[in-house]
Amino acid sequence: MKYTLEIEINQPIDKLVELFDNENNLFKWMNGLQSIERLEGNPGEKGSTTKMLFKEGKREIEMIETIIENKLPEEFTATYEAKGVYNLAKISFIELTDTKTKYLTEQEFKLKGFMKLIGLIMPRAFKKQTFKYLKMFKEFAENNQ
Repeated sequence: MKYTLEIEINQPIDKLVELFDNENNLFKWMNGLQSIERLEGNPGEKGSTTKMLFKEGKREIEMIETIIENKLPEEFTATYEAKGVYNLAKISFIELTDTKTKYLTEQEFKLKGFMKLIGLIMPRAFKKQTFKYLKMFKEFAENNQ
């Protein structure tokens, strides 16, 4: 399953890159993020890996992030692996004006087992979740002066 989503954010591109590229900010906009554990490498660097723990209701999700490329604002590419889920995400920031930036994300999911069934039954749920994170980042960025 592949899809692309975008959102316009009322902030200059440099500000968005600064906010996005700071690992400490993840807790400020990623609802449900409980912890981050560095497994290998330095934050934000190509090849680094991080274990992220999310909590949604009573369910806990452990995810491993591996950074493939970090050439922001043009490209941030990472994989996110959880039980039954492989997600390749490419993020770009595109300057629209001095004070407005497009946040573009291209997502590719490969699902196995129970998650494959969920993907077949509810494919829009993945887009909805991705767009939720775009909106949360937009709100965080626009309110972080």
